[in-house]
Amino acid sequence: MKQLVLGIPKGSLQESTVNLFRRSGWNISISERSYFPEINDPEISCAICRAQEMSRYVENGTFDAGITGKDWILENESDVVVVADLVYSKVSNRPTRWVLAVPFDSPIRDIKDLEGKKIATELVGFTRRYFAEAGINVKVEFSWGATEAKVIAGLCDAIVEVTETGSTMRANGLRIVKELMQSNPQLIANRDSWQDPWKREKIEQISLLLQGALRAEDMVGLKMNVPEERLGDVMEILPSLNAPTIAHLYKSNWLSVEVVVSKKVVRDLIPQLIKRGAEGIIEYSLNKVI
Repeated sequence: MKQLVLGIPKGSLQESTVNLFRRSGWNISISERSYFPEINDPEISCAICRAQEMSRYVENGTFDAGITGKDWILENESDVVVVADLVYSKVSNRPTRWVLAVPFDSPIRDIKDLEGKKIATELVGFTRRYFAEAGINVKVEFSWGATEAKVIAGLCDAIVEVTETGSTMRANGLRIVKELMQSNPQLIANRDSWQDPWKREKIEQISLLLQGALRAEDMVGLKMNVPEERLGDVMEILPSLNAPTIAHLYKSNWLSVEVVVSKKVVRDLIPQLIKRGAEGIIEYSLNKVI
């Protein structure tokens, strides 16, 4: 039997990635003692790998496909096929940001002010290339962790660090000077594997269902009964992914109306639907929207 070797990121993305696969139909069981999780698909073989290294293993063919951050693909300058953007993280469904930050009282206000200065970061290669392209001479050192503390302690002049909202940096007395890059997880494939028809179809299946599960997180289904004479009033305010599904109730002048809508509008939408004659409104969660 053919198998696709799939890399699952270890670390901060691990739990959210496993949950995303579960919502997409694949149950991945990870043991602390094994780097090869079990998955309920005989056509897939899983391996755990740090996100920082994932693109290298996909590029050299150790993995046929894997999930890692756009940031680490750029850091490693890996030649891989980007199959899909998957915007999620361990805490939210929005991209992360790599930013240049300094202490609040630092005189540095612009990247040009860093000429001849020292920067600490885990994203060494990308940072060096960024400042080289800007024509600014800086010294970039690798940070093994606690990067925020290094700039506060005066061990460097600035840091390039990842954040989502910037609140943690502000809490640590740091000020963001400039956003250097936005990053999100990406499903990537080895170029030779992508040319294999069977492997490509399997990777595309994974991509389709992962994206469907992510899309469903922000949407719900609504089902309601509407008097036939009030349908026009209801339709005026009813958003929908596509045209609503409408069916006649048995031996009745009432209609069953079913739609998929954004979670953001439901709180305000339901009271308006009731005012316009809708009854028996049911809201239900969705696993996938494709």
